[in-house]
Amino acid sequence: MRSKSSAERRRGIALHAALVPLALIWLFPLWMMFVFSTLPENGIFSRDIILTPSDQFVENFNLLESDTGFIRATTISILVAAAYTFLSVALTSMAGWSLACYRFAGKGVVLATILGTLTLPYFVVVIPQFIMVARDFGLHNTLFALIVPPLFNSLGVLFMRQSFQMMPHELFDAARVEGVKEWRIFFFIGLPLARPAVAALSIILFLHSWNNYLWPLLINSKPAMMTAPVALGSLIGLTKVSWGGIMTGAVMLTAPMLVLFVALQRHFVAGISAGAVK
Repeated sequence: MRSKSSAERRRGIALHAALVPLALIWLFPLWMMFVFSTLPENGIFSRDIILTPSDQFVENFNLLESDTGFIRATTISILVAAAYTFLSVALTSMAGWSLACYRFAGKGVVLATILGTLTLPYFVVVIPQFIMVARDFGLHNTLFALIVPPLFNSLGVLFMRQSFQMMPHELFDAARVEGVKEWRIFFFIGLPLARPAVAALSIILFLHSWNNYLWPLLINSKPAMMTAPVALGSLIGLTKVSWGGIMTGAVMLTAPMLVLFVALQRHFVAGISAGAVK
């Protein structure tokens, strides 16, 4: 037993010795992004290699705010990401529940259609979607256009379907025998059992909406409706690029997501791995 534990300890040390340099390589660009956000414009392109922060972060943020209204754009991004995550999780959960627990005519066709949409590049549907929302419905420059059109997520539907399929359906049948209504079975039995999957899906969808650039850029033409990624993109002009502002905004958008992921990584790993075993 002693030799076995010492062998395991040596393997653990070797594994950490290999992973720590890889982690440092992954973290180095993030550190340099933070360093660049604290430098003046001429310091970013200096010939000297600068690895330590400076004292220009506040000045860069003030320039970023005056050029883009970054606080307003970040607020819009938070509202859009939160609403999108809540509504998309609700929609995909209900769709996954119906595909996992009910039998109905055309179920195979519906499932095949959802699988088929995964093979379509986003650029194939974004232009027809833009024409329908902006020209036909006249909903451009609205929060509705930012949140509702991208709501349906095929991968989320399949993910939740798999999660519900892994559950003991005898539990649902027993509830039906007792006269429990279907909506109560879904909300009070199915969803609580799928909590790890719902948490993982929520993190993925929130990050997807938070980082979304193309659709908010297309559907909004007013500066007052810009999301944070679009606001950062507006700093890249034909004759001038505000690198200090871009680095500062990138730090402010990245840091909360890193904190969120670290705080919820247990739920994320549990949700992702829940469908790996049966």
